[in-house]
Amino acid sequence: MKLSTLGSVLVGLAAAQASTVKYTAVTGYFLQDEDSTDASTFDYTAENFGLINRTYPADKHFKSHKSLTQWERFYNQVSKLNEDTSKHIEYKVLFLGRHGEGWHNAAETYYGTPAWNCYWAELDGNSTATWADASLTTNGVSQALKANSFWQKEINEQRIHTPDHYYVSPLTRTLQTANLTFTGLDLPKGSAAFVPTIKELFREGISIHTCDHRHNRSYIHAMFPSWPIEEGFSEVDELWNGVTAETSGAQDVRSAKALGQVFFASSSKKKSFVSITSHSGEISSILRVLGHRTFSLSTGAVIPVLVKAEKTDEKKPATTSVAWTVSPHCTEPPVSSISACVCPSSAVPVTTALATGF
Repeated sequence: MKLSTLGSVLVGLAAAQASTVKYTAVTGYFLQDEDSTDASTFDYTAENFGLINRTYPADKHFKSHKSLTQWERFYNQVSKLNEDTSKHIEYKVLFLGRHGEGWHNAAETYYGTPAWNCYWAELDGNSTATWADASLTTNGVSQALKANSFWQKEINEQRIHTPDHYYVSPLTRTLQTANLTFTGLDLPKGSAAFVPTIKELFREGISIHTCDHRHNRSYIHAMFPSWPIEEGFSEVDELWNGVTAETSGAQDVRSAKALGQVFFASSSKKKSFVSITSHSGEISSILRVLGHRTFSLSTGAVIPVLVKAEKTDEKKPATTSVAWTVSPHCTEPPVSSISACVCPSSAVPVTTALATGF
C-alpha cells in the first residue's frame, strides 16, 4: 500500500475514534502544568517528578494520610477520582518519557538544524555514525540510567506507585531507553512487571528523515523477544518512504487513536498509572491532544500528566483524511546559514528519497 493511501486510512480511523473521547489535562498537580515553570531549565529529578506539595480532597477519606508520602496521597487522590465517576469517565496518570540522546540528535547538533533537515537527515549516516532508526549515544545511555536511578529513589523514598502498564515506541532509541530505565528496578510488592507493549502509533512524527524509519518487526522482536508487539504490527515499516511527511494535524489524530487504545480497557480504572516511552515530537502531539500547555522535554526527560478521559455521545463522522506533505531536500551537502538551508546551484531540490533505508 502506498504511504499516502495508508496514511489517509490511518488518520481517518483515528479521527473517527478520537471524536468519541474528550481528553483533558487536569492541572494543579504538577509544576509542569504551570506557566511559571520554565521547560528549558526544569529538572524532573530535582523536583519529585514535578509533583506539587499540596493537600488533596481525598486526604479526608484516609485517616493515615499524614503518615503517607506525597506520591502515596496523590495515588489515593487519583483512585478516589476514578471511584467517584461514572463508567464513561476515567482518570490516568501518564508518565511521558523522551528517549535519551540518539545519534541523530548528535548529528543535528554537529551539522546544524538547517543543513540537517534539508540533506543530512535524509541519509542513513556518515563515515563515523549511523542515524537511520538511531541508537543511543553514550550520553543517551547515561540519561536513561539517570532515569532508572531516579525511579528507584522514588520507590525507596516516596513509595511511588509504579506504572501498571508500559508502552514504548518501536524505534530503536526508545526501546533502548525503556529497557535501561526500567530493567533491574526493585519494584514494590504486587507491582506490574516491566513488560512493555510495543505500539506503532506512539512513534515519532513521521518525516522524511531516516531516523524516523523503523526496523522490521523481526529485527525488533530479536532485540527484545520477551516484549509483546501489538496485534497488527506490520513486518516492514508501511508509514515511512522518505518522500512524504506527516503533518502535525495528522500526527495529532494518530496520537488520539493511540490514547484511545490505552483508556477504557479491562480493569482500566484500577490500573491508572501508565508509562509511555516516546519522542519529543510525539509527546508534544500527545500534550496538544490533552490540551496541556506546551512543554518541551530534553533528551531523557519525563513529564507526568493527570488526564481525564470522557466518552461522549457524539456520532462517529465519516472517515476523513488529514493531508501529509512532500518535503523538498538537497541532493548534495547544502550551502547553509544559521537560519536557512540553500542547496548548491548544481543540486536542485528533489522530492525523492536519498537513502534506501533497511
